[in-house]
Amino acid sequence: MLLDLLPDSARAASLGTLMKGAGKVTRYIPIPQPTLLVGPGSMTRLGELIAGFGHLKLLIVTDAVIAKLGLLKGLTDALESGGTEYAVFDEITPDAPIPLIERGLAFFRDQGCDALIAVGGGSSMDAAKAIAVAAANPKPLRRLAGYFKGRHAPLPLYAVPTTAGTGSEVTVAAVISDPERKDKIVIVDPRIVPRAAALDPTLMTGLPPAVTAATGIDALTHAVEAFIGQWATDYTDGLALTAVGLIFGNLRTAYLEGGNLAAREKMALASTYAGMAFTRANVGYVHAIAHQFGGRYHTPHGLANAIVLPHVLRFSAPAITARLARLAVAARLGEASDRDDELAERFLDAIDQLNADLAIPRTLAALKRSDIASIARGARAEADAGYPVPRYMSQDECVALLKALLPVDGESGAAPAPVAAAKPSSPRKPAAPAPAKSAPKTPAKTPAKKTARKA
Repeated sequence: MLLDLLPDSARAASLGTLMKGAGKVTRYIPIPQPTLLVGPGSMTRLGELIAGFGHLKLLIVTDAVIAKLGLLKGLTDALESGGTEYAVFDEITPDAPIPLIERGLAFFRDQGCDALIAVGGGSSMDAAKAIAVAAANPKPLRRLAGYFKGRHAPLPLYAVPTTAGTGSEVTVAAVISDPERKDKIVIVDPRIVPRAAALDPTLMTGLPPAVTAATGIDALTHAVEAFIGQWATDYTDGLALTAVGLIFGNLRTAYLEGGNLAAREKMALASTYAGMAFTRANVGYVHAIAHQFGGRYHTPHGLANAIVLPHVLRFSAPAITARLARLAVAARLGEASDRDDELAERFLDAIDQLNADLAIPRTLAALKRSDIASIARGARAEADAGYPVPRYMSQDECVALLKALLPVDGESGAAPAPVAAAKPSSPRKPAAPAPAKSAPKTPAKTPAKKTARKA
C-alpha cells in the first residue's frame, strides 16, 4: 500500500487519522442484537420459540461430534413438537473451508430450507452465516468477502454456541478458510447477526480442558482488543470490562471443573458480552496475526489468539497504560487508586499467568522462520486496513514479535503445567435441563452423514 512508502512515524499518524475518522462513521451503523435465552435448557426453549415463527424448513448446521453425542435432541424434539421440519448438515470442521461451505449451501437448497440454526463452536456459526448470505446472494463466496457485499439480506439465522469464546452469536462477521489462497476471508454485514440465540451451559460441561482454555482466552482477546482500540466507546467499554471481570473470575474454574454450570454460564455470558463489544469496537493485531496462523497452518483460532495476546499487549503497552490499568481493576488485580503503570504491569503479568495456568503454549509449533516475513506482511495489511489498533507496527517490529513465537529446537513450546491438574471432563452429555431464563440486559475424515427429517 502507498502508506508503506512513508516513514514509520508518518505512516502510523496517517493510519491513526484514517481509523479515527472511520470510527466516527461506524458507530452510527445500526447493529441488531439477538434475543438471548440463557441458562440450562435454553436450547430447548429456543427450539420452541423458532417453531412458532412459521419457517418452512430449517437447516441445522453443526459438526459430527455434536450430532453423534445426541446434543441436538432438545432442539429437534422442540421443533418436532412444534410441527417444524428440519434437516441436519453435520459436516462442519474447524476453520470450515470454502468447498465445505459450498456443500452446505447445495444441501440447504436441495432440502428446500428457508432458515438456519447453527449449533456448535465458531466454525459452525460462521459456516451457517456464510450459507445464509450466499443463499440470498447467488455469487461465489470470495465475491461476498468484505463489507456489505451482499445486495440481499441473509436468510434468517439462529444460534446455539457450544463453546464460550467466539461470541459469533452476536457478531456481524463470518470467517471462513480459503485453502486455495492459504488465507481466511471475512464476510461482514450487520444483517448477518442471528435473530435469537441460546446460551445453554449444559452443552459446555463436557468440553475438554484445552478447548475451554483456548476459547476462554479467545473471549478475553475480544474484550481486551475492543477496549484498547481507537473505536472504543462508553457502551463497548462497559461490555468489555464486564467480560474481563467474568473471565478472570470464572475461566480457571470452568477449566478445572468442567461440570460447574455456574462457571460455564458466566463464561458464556462473558463471550457474548465480548462479542457485542468487538462487533462495535473491532479487534486488532492479535486477530490479524491469528488469522494468518489459521489460514496457513490451520491453527485453531482461539489457541492462536491465546499465544499471540501477551506479545501484542506488551508491544502496545506504551500507548495504552491507562487502559491496561482499567482492565486490571476489572480483573480485580488492584484498586483504581493504584498507580496506572503498576496496574498495567499487573495486568500484563496476569495474562502471562493465566496462560500458564491453562497450559497455553508459549510458542507456535507450526511456525516456520521462512514464513515470518510473509505472515507479517499479511497481518499488517489486514490490521492496518481495517482495525483501529492503538499502536501501529512496522514490518521489522511485526517480524520481531513473530520470531518470539518460534518453537525452540528440541522443545514443544508448551507452557508450564497448570497450577492444579485439570480433571478430565465427562462425556459431553447435557445435564438435566432447568427452565431457561432471559438474558441480563447489556452492561481428512469420513464425511459425516447429512440427514433430513420431518416432524
